[in-house]
Amino acid sequence: MSEKSKKQFGVWMDLHHATIVGRENVDSGDFVILGQEKVEGQGSNSNENAANNAERDSLQKLFKNITAHMQNVDELHVTGTGNAQEQFIKYLNETPQYKNVVAKESTSNKMSDESLIEYVSAQFN
Repeated sequence: MSEKSKKQFGVWMDLHHATIVGRENVDSGDFVILGQEKVEGQGSNSNENAANNAERDSLQKLFKNITAHMQNVDELHVTGTGNAQEQFIKYLNETPQYKNVVAKESTSNKMSDESLIEYVSAQFN
């Protein structure tokens, strides 16, 4: 499989927000913003256990929303400010449909959409 035909995606994420980058024509063309996903704010919880469960559930929902933008992904670069990207890669490895994805990660501060597109392009070129 040539480099140009691989389905490559990039994601910038933290625990509350994700920006998904992919190629215009799925496996060719320039990288573009495919979508943005946000975690809905949680209400107050009666105890710490409920709060932890709500946070875990909202993170799982965020992961599912991100993967909805990435059909048949071959390579993925995940970046962000904390450990959310590690949790996302673990989620992918535990999901049969994504277990063969070649995933790399890095740490970066929030960046503009244009900077993120440049950053992801540099990771795959």
